[in-house]
Amino acid sequence: MKKYPKIGIRPTIDGRQGGVRESLEEKTMNLAKAVAELISSNLKNGDGSPVECVIADSTIGRVAESAAYAEKFEREGVGSTITVTSCWCYGAETMDMNPHYPKAVWGFNGTERPGAVYLAAVLAGHAQKGLPAFGIYGHDVQDLDDNTIPEDVSEKILRFARAAQAVATMRGKSYLSMGSVSMGIAGSIVNPDFFQEYLGMRNESIDLTEIIRRMDEGIYDHEEYAKAMAWTEKNCKTNEGEDFKNRPEKRKTREQKDADWEFIVKMTIIMRDLMTGNPKLKEMGFKEEALGHNAIAAGFQGQRQWTDFYPNGDYPEALLNTSFDWNGIREAFVVATENDACNGVAMLFGHLLTNRAQIFSDVRTYWSPEAVKRVTGKELSGLAANGIIHLINSGATTLDGSGQSLDAAGNPVMKEPWNLTDADVENCLKATTWYPADRDYFRGGGFSSNFLSKGGMPVTMMRLNLIKGLGPVLQIAEGWTVEIDPEIHQKLNMRTDPTWPTTWFVPRLCEKPAFKDVYSVMNNWGANHGAISYGHIGQDLITLASMLRIPVCMHNVEDNEIFRPAVWNAFGMDKEGADYRACTTYGPIYK
Repeated sequence: MKKYPKIGIRPTIDGRQGGVRESLEEKTMNLAKAVAELISSNLKNGDGSPVECVIADSTIGRVAESAAYAEKFEREGVGSTITVTSCWCYGAETMDMNPHYPKAVWGFNGTERPGAVYLAAVLAGHAQKGLPAFGIYGHDVQDLDDNTIPEDVSEKILRFARAAQAVATMRGKSYLSMGSVSMGIAGSIVNPDFFQEYLGMRNESIDLTEIIRRMDEGIYDHEEYAKAMAWTEKNCKTNEGEDFKNRPEKRKTREQKDADWEFIVKMTIIMRDLMTGNPKLKEMGFKEEALGHNAIAAGFQGQRQWTDFYPNGDYPEALLNTSFDWNGIREAFVVATENDACNGVAMLFGHLLTNRAQIFSDVRTYWSPEAVKRVTGKELSGLAANGIIHLINSGATTLDGSGQSLDAAGNPVMKEPWNLTDADVENCLKATTWYPADRDYFRGGGFSSNFLSKGGMPVTMMRLNLIKGLGPVLQIAEGWTVEIDPEIHQKLNMRTDPTWPTTWFVPRLCEKPAFKDVYSVMNNWGANHGAISYGHIGQDLITLASMLRIPVCMHNVEDNEIFRPAVWNAFGMDKEGADYRACTTYGPIYK
């Protein structure tokens, strides 16, 4: 089992001995225990283990106790803190002073003791000291002996905890660039200052010749390769599509295609080993290669130097981004196509917040109802009636994105790995065709996945962009996958590359300018790629971005659902302008 950061729970208390403190000890500790239980029973890490909480051994009433538990939290591997109190406390003495911990404070709404007064005072202290904290205050008064957590409070605690755990999990990890810049894509010009200062991550890089070296010298688990090849023969090669996209003179022979399958399976194993290491390589005498690069995310350049000569990376990327392979069901990796690190970071955000695989796509085409009617003679209907956005890429996206997994009610879903069934896996594989790669694009050949995402899934499209003079900004668009008339799909799909996977996306419209219609969403998108996560997670993304001091430049989340540090309110009454000003003032947390 992997080692994950923990969340520290800080029960703070009025320090006055001789009656006041003693009367509050049990109440305050019970609240802390309730918060820890709420988090551990609702949130999981990527491997399915519960998010662990560490509660201070006793309440914290004076600065010596604050210091003692700060040391304990460091030893225990805490990455964020939640302070809990039902009463007045000495704010500057009892507050969390670690500048790198995301921090929240829950002040119990009760009349007998002024928990809300402490909350206001300590948030003012955090603001004055430049240590932003999230304030949590229940809507309704509770009785002093009531240790339950109201629904509105639990929602904020869990939203904070999800985002804080994501922040802490990224810290100290690596982004691995396999290759360099693909086709001049700005997002694949990896900016190490951004990773270091905003995410606490380092950048690792390998030349793509390293993959060839490992192939040629046999630096991979040969037993696993045999197993992987057998699995691929059974589940993927049997679904090899007709080579209709290539002109006859560009089609590979059966022998050449068989060799490509062997090549891309080895690629998959080697790319994974480069990210996370493999103890089997140490047993084989390759101690250095066994270590990996401690990568929580990676990108593969592919185009063009690799793909002009070797089989493309679609199969390795698709399989790594998927929640299963020949070793069974497992946590999906995060691998960005074309080494678009900016989109890789967006994928990482979505993955850490949901524990689900992420779709990587071109935000390819906006189809207006009028254009669809002109081209197909038919009209869009239902959720698609106002127009659709064609999300499509070269076949390197997750197979989970097919939507072939089903929930208890039979609805399409992208599941956490621990909820996946063998039937789900089989359905995703059966729904995926592997077409010989289009050799006008990929001269070296290979295979690209093809599927059509099931409609009706709630999804969130997101993108991180780097702006000169401003820094990073995040875009968010909640919406749904949609199914359209098969004849409409066929005609629209044939106008692009029908050998690649398609997701038809419709954003949720609202009064905000970028969301007044579907066209405006496409027209305001800041780059060629987007990361698509299952579920409407815009609220969590906004909370996460505020922790990282990344302003959100575009979203369709309702204002009353936004949860940012309390001090953001001091930067003006317009929420999004305040977000920019606060992020600029505080700057990246690891700078």
